[in-house]
Amino acid sequence: MTDTTPGTKGTDTLTRLEQEGEIAADYLEGLLDIADLDGDIDMDVEADRAAVSIISEATSRDLQKLVGREGEVLEALQELTRLAVHRETGDRSRLMLDIAGFRARKREQLTEIGAKAAEEAKGTGQPVRLDPMTPFERKVVHDAVAAAGLRSESEGEEPQRRVVVLPA
Repeated sequence: MTDTTPGTKGTDTLTRLEQEGEIAADYLEGLLDIADLDGDIDMDVEADRAAVSIISEATSRDLQKLVGREGEVLEALQELTRLAVHRETGDRSRLMLDIAGFRARKREQLTEIGAKAAEEAKGTGQPVRLDPMTPFERKVVHDAVAAAGLRSESEGEEPQRRVVVLPA
C-alpha cells in the first residue's frame, strides 16, 4: 500500500535516493576489494540525485587508476554502478559518482568557464560557442551561465555536442 499522506513524496524520494546510495556503496566496496584498492565511501543526496564519492587517505595515485585519463574510467564506473542500482531496484538511476575529488575539481573549472563565457557574451553581444563537452560538463556550464543571468543551449550531436552561450 502506498502512503498518500500530503508531504511524504519528498521523504519517499529521499528514501529512494538513500537506497540507491547504499546499493552503489556496496557495489563499489566490492569493486575496491577486487582491485585491492583502499578507499572510503561517502554518500549524500545532491540536487535530487544520489551522490557517492570514493575518497582515500592513501596516495590519491591509487584512486587515479579509477579516474583514468580525463575521467574516462570514472564515467565507465559510474555507468556500471548505475546498472548495479538498476538491477537491484528496477528503476533507472541518475546517481553521480566522484573519485578522489575529480568531479568536484572539474565542476569548479567548468563553473569558471561558464562564467567567463557569459562575461564574453555580455561584452560582445555575440553568442559564445564552447568546445564539445560531456553531458555532465554541459550541465555544469549551463548552470553557471544561468547564475550569471544569461541563457545557453546545447547544439550538435554527441560526441561533438557543445554549449552555446547566448547574449542577453
